[in-house]
Amino acid sequence: MTAGSVETGTFEGLEVGKITGHFLVPAYQRGYRWTDLEVTRLLQDIRDSEGATYYLQPIVVRPLGDKRWELIDGQQRLTTLALIVRYFKRYVPMADLDKYTIEYETRPQSAQFLKDPTAAEADTNIDFFHMYAAWEAIGTWLDEREDASTAAFEIYTALQRRVKVIWYEAPETADSTELFTRLNVGRIPLTDSELVKALVLSRSRDIQGADRALSVAAEWDVIERDLRDPELWAVLTATAEEEATHISLLLDLLADQVRAEEGLKVLRRRQRPPFHTFETLRPWIVANPEGFWNRVVDLHSLVRGWFEERNAFHKIGYLTACRVRIDEVLAQAAGATKSQFYANLDRIIANDPRCLRGLQSSALHELAYGEDDELIKSVLLLMNVETVRKLTNSTERYSFRAHAARKDRWSLEHIHAQNSAGLNTVEQWAEWLRQHRDALADLPTISSEARADLEARIDAALPIVTLERFQELEDELRVVFSPGDRGGTDDEHAISNLALLERDDNSSVSNAVFEVKRQRILALDRAGSYIPICTRNVFLKYYTTDRAQQLHFWSPQDRTSYLAAIEREVGPYLKLEVVA
Repeated sequence: MTAGSVETGTFEGLEVGKITGHFLVPAYQRGYRWTDLEVTRLLQDIRDSEGATYYLQPIVVRPLGDKRWELIDGQQRLTTLALIVRYFKRYVPMADLDKYTIEYETRPQSAQFLKDPTAAEADTNIDFFHMYAAWEAIGTWLDEREDASTAAFEIYTALQRRVKVIWYEAPETADSTELFTRLNVGRIPLTDSELVKALVLSRSRDIQGADRALSVAAEWDVIERDLRDPELWAVLTATAEEEATHISLLLDLLADQVRAEEGLKVLRRRQRPPFHTFETLRPWIVANPEGFWNRVVDLHSLVRGWFEERNAFHKIGYLTACRVRIDEVLAQAAGATKSQFYANLDRIIANDPRCLRGLQSSALHELAYGEDDELIKSVLLLMNVETVRKLTNSTERYSFRAHAARKDRWSLEHIHAQNSAGLNTVEQWAEWLRQHRDALADLPTISSEARADLEARIDAALPIVTLERFQELEDELRVVFSPGDRGGTDDEHAISNLALLERDDNSSVSNAVFEVKRQRILALDRAGSYIPICTRNVFLKYYTTDRAQQLHFWSPQDRTSYLAAIEREVGPYLKLEVVA
């Protein structure tokens, strides 16, 4: 077998049918313990792969000479594969049973038992017991197939041609016990990126010497550290979740480009089988490691430049927050000048179904809660992002990390709720009354005598409030907390009465009047919660002129001013020509 060499050993993608030799499972490992669940899942996964290359987890070995190997990691898989091939002999006469053998150091007769598992010997020790259970599970799985012979032939053929392991050969001088421990605590996981790194360093050293390999290793670490910036990672992936290695995103993007150039199907990241990226990039790295690494460096420089440039940061962050994948953004940069790139991004924002969907200015005020929720969220998110983007002489940025951390919790909040729909329990009614009673203290439009009287009646109704009494007090409180001149433009579900806010599990707050919500927003802001800038502005009456200020109410003038602000921030995208 040939493979790139590094200080930690050699490795390659290897078909199961090409594994040969005698494997010794040392005493420091536990014995064979796979159950029928793992065995049948392996068989079914191979069959479901339907002709595609299918990778198993790594096999880690140390050479002992004369085709003998110390099996450091992978004994469960290798033992199961040996049992599968031997069982299939009754269905596939040409099956080669003697390509490799396995012996457990603590069970001297294990190699012989694996050649001919029997119920009589299965009870002689715990390893044989589990091996025979796996043997029976293979038979059960075949019996459940419509045609056992065909199924066995398909699996056997797949093992010979397209089912691979990552074969990792440690140096003869390696401390196998230490390596086994490190592997099993996950300190050196053999992921796509780890394998790519090993191969790049190996080929760089072979072609350009040790100094170049050290230089690439240092550059790799710098790139990995850069990509671990939470805000950059959120812009690129729309997630706040960590991954084992972040450089894997760049490697996946390059693998996608390779597959696209070769006319092959490009799989989404979460749909890829193990080692898909490594196997795709391996020929490129072997042939031209310097050219490959330069592409990685260039791609990192590109995304880092986006991060540092205010306009690119906010436009791309908005797009990925709307579930536009970063590879789609990357495609817009190919061969484009900076202005062309921004124009491409603006067209996606304006027209993509995941963003503004070709929304026109004339239709903005017609958007309604309960009918256009996802589109309204996209509009309000863009308003927030654009507001921050256009701040002059400021280093403030929209926090896509905070946005991603609450990805499934953002909701449309009614700025002023005009009814208590959704409040159905005594506890909810009581909590709603308490919140509005407390808010009376800051309301300047009610006399102290009227306030005291209303507070006393609320206290008398608590804590066991009836529906009839709640409705009476609710009607009275909503009048108190409403502006004197309602102006006849009281559409509760219009976009002019909606703001973007993290969902609160307390539904009584969601059904509260403006003043109660204003006090809650201020409290959350003081406590350090992430409040989108435009939501904060709404409850601070930022958009309303001084003449029309009524701090404790959400008036028709407030709605008109707020809608004008939405149009001002989002309007440039609503005027773009719709692209079919």
